[in-house]
Parts: sequence; C-alpha cells; structure tokens
Amino acid sequence: MNSNRRNFIKQSAILGSALCIPSLPAFATATPAAAKDGYRLIVLATNWGYTGSINEFCAQAKKAGYDGLEIWWPNEAAAQQELFAALEQHGLEVGYLCAGYDSDYTKHAQQFETMLKAATGNNKIKPLYINCHSGRDYFSFEQNSALIDMTTRISKQTGIPVYHETHRSRMLFAAHIAGKFIDAKPDLRLTLDISHWCNVHESLLQDQQATVAKALARAGHIHARIGHPEGPQVNDPRAPEWAAAVKAHFSWWDQIVQRHQAAGKPLTFLTEFGPADYLPTLPYTRQPVADQWDINVFMMNQLKQRYSKP
Repeated sequence: MNSNRRNFIKQSAILGSALCIPSLPAFATATPAAAKDGYRLIVLATNWGYTGSINEFCAQAKKAGYDGLEIWWPNEAAAQQELFAALEQHGLEVGYLCAGYDSDYTKHAQQFETMLKAATGNNKIKPLYINCHSGRDYFSFEQNSALIDMTTRISKQTGIPVYHETHRSRMLFAAHIAGKFIDAKPDLRLTLDISHWCNVHESLLQDQQATVAKALARAGHIHARIGHPEGPQVNDPRAPEWAAAVKAHFSWWDQIVQRHQAAGKPLTFLTEFGPADYLPTLPYTRQPVADQWDINVFMMNQLKQRYSKP
C-alpha cells in the first residue's frame, strides 16, 4: 500500500470519527410507558461476519451486555453441542434462524420444514423464538402461503413463536406484498426488519403508512438496523446526516414496544448491522468505513436505555 493510500485511509477514519456523535438525537429519550408485569426487553447479538469460535463470540457478547444471540440453527450435531455448551457457560438466551434454500419450491418447503422441526424440537435449549427467512419473492402467493401455514402449525404444536422476516428476496420483500399476506393470514407474525422496505421502496415509507401500521401490529421481534432510501444499512447511525432515518426507525419501534409493554409481553431485538460489504467499504482496500461491532453495541445500549422497563 503506498503512502497516498495510507493517508487517505487515515484521513477518512479521522473524518468518520469527527462526524460521529456519542448518542442518538434528543428524541431518543422516550417517555417511559407504564409497562405491565411480564414485559421485559431482550437484546440479542448477531454473529454475522464473526470469524472466531461460537464460545469466543458468546464470551464477547456477554461481556458487552447482550442478553443472548440470534444464530442460524446448526444442522450438524457437533455444532449444536458446541453452541449449547457456549450458551450455558455464558448464561445467554437464543433465537434461531431457519429457512429453505432450494429454488425448487417442493425441495425448498421440505428443507424449511425439516430445519424448523429440528430447531423447535431440540430438548437441550428452548429458543425464545424462530426467525424465518421465508420463501422466495418469485414463489407464488399460494406457495408462500403454504409455508406460512406450515410454520403456524409447528408454532402451535411447540409453543415457540415463529416469525417471518420482512426481508428482500423473501416472501415479505415489499410492504404492499406483505400486506396481502397479513390480510390473508391472521396468525402471521413478523420479524420487522423495516430497513429492507426503505430500500425496496426508495423512501422512508411515507406513502406506505397503512401497510406499515399493519406490520407493526403483527411484529413480535425486531431487527434493529437503520436503512435508508438507497440501501438497507446506513454506514454509521451516529452520523448526523442519518438523523431522519434513525428517527423514522425508532418511531416505528416505539409503537411495537408500547404494544408489548401494554400487553405485558417480552420483546426481543437483534442489533443487526452487518459486515463488509453490507457495511460500506473504501474502494480498492475494502476497508469498512465504520466498526460493525462498535455500532451494534452502541445500538444495544440505545435500545436498553430507551426501552428497558422503568
């Protein structure tokens, strides 16, 4: 690396630090609601992009103040035992991710059901919930509806909440499409990752308010990443240029939290800012413009400050 490039990286890092602010704007100090007994805030960490062992990740998450982690259900028995041991050692809770992978619907549905049954049927550690990357945007409405019916049946059999994520390329990739499933499936419950919809609709969803309201009412789990009209992840939510996007996301989350507080129900959040290349990088070097772990810990602290039971 030549000296000009090193200087560019150094100057960029300094500029980034100068733009960051130590906390979110003043709106972040919410007026505490009268939360009923049973409400509690549970903030989870993502191991997305982490290259160490699961035990090392759990130790780091616990030290940072997380309550647990969200992780893809491991298919291999050895990986399952390693995960269970790490969770027990560090006193962490867990939510599992499940999905099908094949582009052929029949194979996809079989893979999805097999993974979901395994994740909900393990007798070692019961998950808080299952978060599903559900279906495909190119499957038919009827095919994706059948997947919802399958997950609803397993959720009722096991007593474990199963949520469907509002995620690009999945069945709930856009607000107006998700609205059709919400209307058709009264038992459908969502993982709200509304950052994807901001990207898909190239807006902060000012023209999708009716559908957004339906989604907020069905949300049982939240992925706390800040999106914007041109992407699913701002480079650093502490930077003042993203204040409008940050405020919009917290205003959506506020409504979900208030519902759970009023109902006396626990609520799970995942801080899910992703690694490079989800996190923007500098050209040529692929150096991230911000620190993924620091951002996620920052978000965890903001969520706990704002939403913990008074």
